[in-house]
Amino acid sequence: MNTAVPLQKYERMMWIDAARGFAILGIFVVNIGAFSAPYFLYGGEEDAWNSAIDQFTQVLIDVFFQASFYTLFSILFGFGLQILKERLVEKSIDVSSFLLRRLVILIGFGLVHAFLIWHGDILLSYGIIGLFFIAFVHRGDKTILIWGTCMLGVSVYLYTAMLYEAKTFLGGSNTAGIYAAKENYVSDNLPVILGQNLNDWLYSNDLFSYLLLATTLLPLFLFGMYLARKRWLHDPVKHKRKLATAWIISLIMFIGLKMGPYIYGNPVWFSYIQDNIGGTASALFYLLSITVLAQNRLGKKLLKPFSYVGRMSLSNYIVQSVICFLLFYGIGIGLYGSVRPIEAMGIVAVVYTLQIFFSKWWMARYRFGPLEWVWRSLTYKQKQPLREKG
Repeated sequence: MNTAVPLQKYERMMWIDAARGFAILGIFVVNIGAFSAPYFLYGGEEDAWNSAIDQFTQVLIDVFFQASFYTLFSILFGFGLQILKERLVEKSIDVSSFLLRRLVILIGFGLVHAFLIWHGDILLSYGIIGLFFIAFVHRGDKTILIWGTCMLGVSVYLYTAMLYEAKTFLGGSNTAGIYAAKENYVSDNLPVILGQNLNDWLYSNDLFSYLLLATTLLPLFLFGMYLARKRWLHDPVKHKRKLATAWIISLIMFIGLKMGPYIYGNPVWFSYIQDNIGGTASALFYLLSITVLAQNRLGKKLLKPFSYVGRMSLSNYIVQSVICFLLFYGIGIGLYGSVRPIEAMGIVAVVYTLQIFFSKWWMARYRFGPLEWVWRSLTYKQKQPLREKG
């Protein structure tokens, strides 16, 4: 009887692991701002952080990080699912039931992360929206590309049109939300902290927002699937011309849609295009840049540290949240609301550097990250070997 097995070390593409590790860094840069203060969710950051250095830091995050790295991670998520699907087909294993089990387990991780650690979790959304991805695994290349492009394009167009019509009412802040978050997250009472976390999750995850998320996240999964099927990233040297063309196009769109809005005041109504079209372009630019860079010796050396983090991306993502929980909430150090953006970037640099060293140490001894091992063991319905041989 054929049995599915996880991807072996020699089968991995280092540049894909490095791209995952780079995405984990970028996600942390954005997430720490939402973890450490209420302004990402409730507005008011311009008044709270009015120094030149903090505002400049916010602009850099918005242009180079915001909506660029969860999009990159989403594309890689679809890329990985397609590779898994190919392996399952080779072994004549039912793809749909296997992926369903894998995604349901991911939903379990997401429920724990979203409600016991941080309301900004993405794993729950990945698992739920990934269930719709299963409907496309046996569709043709043209079908998934058309569906992904149309879904993303229509969603962005309709919501941007709505924002434009309501542009005079956009902006401002939720004073009550800011006050409640500051009051409750610095509490040393765990139920109070988790209650505020639940309130924040409900505030940002109503039915309409989930519909918007589905119509922007699922297309990214499909684009990742398409890239994996075309195998352009499997053999970058062979597809050098295609990758160069795609790199130039993504760079132009990245600059035009992520940086361009600042020329005319960065209007709020344009933010959905900036994040979802510009963010997708910047994600592809980063992915293609990493892929090309990895094809030479110096590039490999520079990217290797990111690949360690990327090979255990789930564990590192959760560890970042646990560290932030202890740093910012009252049950730990209680820095919530008192850390400036420039200081938060210093925390990111320290924590991520430690993650590089730990990930390198761990992966030299074990085949998977700790949570990756749990996920794989549950998915494959048998305990996976963890230690490296020899």
